[in-house]
Amino acid sequence: MKRGVLLLNMGGPNNIGEVELFLRNMFADANILPINPWMRRMIGNRIVRKRLKEAEENYRELGGKSPLTEITWSLAAKAEERSGLPVRPAMRYVPPFADAALREFQQEGVEELVLFPMYPHYSTTTTRSSVEDVEARCEAMGYHPQIRVIDPYYDDFDYLEIQADRIAEASQGIETKEYDLVLSAHGLPMSIIKAGDPYEKQVEANVSALKTYLKFRGLHFRNIRLAYQSKVGNAAWLEPNLADVLRRPENLNVLIFPLAFTVDNSETLFELDREHRRIAEKIGYEDYRVAACPNDSEAFAAFIAEKLGTI
Repeated sequence: MKRGVLLLNMGGPNNIGEVELFLRNMFADANILPINPWMRRMIGNRIVRKRLKEAEENYRELGGKSPLTEITWSLAAKAEERSGLPVRPAMRYVPPFADAALREFQQEGVEELVLFPMYPHYSTTTTRSSVEDVEARCEAMGYHPQIRVIDPYYDDFDYLEIQADRIAEASQGIETKEYDLVLSAHGLPMSIIKAGDPYEKQVEANVSALKTYLKFRGLHFRNIRLAYQSKVGNAAWLEPNLADVLRRPENLNVLIFPLAFTVDNSETLFELDREHRRIAEKIGYEDYRVAACPNDSEAFAAFIAEKLGTI
């Protein structure tokens, strides 16, 4: 059976003109705003109007685009070379949408579609949203491959090794015992968690496993703690909030690792490395470091290829 692979992610604007498209598609997503369609449209439009100019300025500071798409294409090429399978990116909110790859796979007679979420932890707001999007696009095209979804891999030993490698790279030249390691995961509204989303439990399991693995690797920090970032609005979200953690420092030497992201994007390069760095600088941190995501590293490409080879 001929296979094709999609790397699923939310995506990031490829230019300033796509910032509005990204925001509109995100807040039109029933998994992001799980309310009735009329209310979702009204609230989504309000959020977009409120956030658009600021978001555009943030992307201008990053050079006018998110690096996520370019990195993902590079990762896909490396995973394809290692696995021998066609691997394509499929973004949820901005191009490249799944359609282009699905048309290619349909024309080439791909009968089994393997979906690799670029989200280590499962959430209705990420994995389910992306999988449902692919399913809907297949249906609209009259394309009916067998669809398989790679399971969450947050506690996979090989993935923990990749995370630890990134932390080790960011720790070069420092005495880690003098630093706090903050594992930063994207936040979610408590209403979604209370509705049964397993994200929080999987993030906490990732933290526990990574703590054990770092000790095994000989990477010892003064303290390792979990925090959540990217809160929007006034509703209750997962706690503790990263900004609040930074404003109440227990240690003025800190290393931030973006636990829930596999590819660098505005929420790592801008929010963590710029916005939150400014908070740290105002408070007087001695050293504030942000580790990179797995990105298109050879180790992550090999991990994806290995996963594809086991199904």
